[in-house]
Amino acid sequence: MTKKTDKVEDPARPSADKAGLAGEKNKKATQQTKKTSSKAKKPKQEGKKIDVKDPEEEVKIEKEGKEQAEAKSEEKNARTEQEKFEEINNKYLRLAAEYDNYRKRTLKERMELTKTAGEDILINILPVIDDFERALGSMDQVKEIDAVKEGVQLIYNKFKEFLKQRGVKEIEAKEKDFDTDVHEAITKIPAPDEKLKGKVVDVIEKGYYLHEKVIRFSKVVIGE
Repeated sequence: MTKKTDKVEDPARPSADKAGLAGEKNKKATQQTKKTSSKAKKPKQEGKKIDVKDPEEEVKIEKEGKEQAEAKSEEKNARTEQEKFEEINNKYLRLAAEYDNYRKRTLKERMELTKTAGEDILINILPVIDDFERALGSMDQVKEIDAVKEGVQLIYNKFKEFLKQRGVKEIEAKEKDFDTDVHEAITKIPAPDEKLKGKVVDVIEKGYYLHEKVIRFSKVVIGE
């Protein structure tokens, strides 16, 4: 008869098994933590790889920076040129407006001056006209002709002096050499004297200077 041996379980074995299972779990957790850490570190390593700059990339970036700086400089210069143009244009417009106002003002003054240019002369001529009127009024009452002649001569001298004060001077012509600059020949006649050939024999109309400028030529007769 076979004896049946009953298996006696060690009371400490379940604890050991549990400890082994716990150790495996901790080992797996540690391995998993290391994997996670290595995965977390990978981006940092990748980031470190990006920090290594390519020379061509640096040249490209530097070139782009220069182009941007040049573009900004050109834009600034363009704004500066536009501002200068506007400033010059505004100055030109102001000068043009000022010149136009000056031209209109001077034109108006010139027209007014032309209208009143002879005012001073006319005022001084009026006394001569008064003398003539008095002489004409007294002619019917005067019995002596010499008094009339004397009065007319006084008026003539007065008027001649007035012209002299204004720069008007008579051109001397009679028995002078014919000068086309101041004389105008009307006709020619035989010279009454040998010395008068080519000279002014007679004056038909007197000529006058105004401050050394001929304002009327002497109309003369030339001897030949």
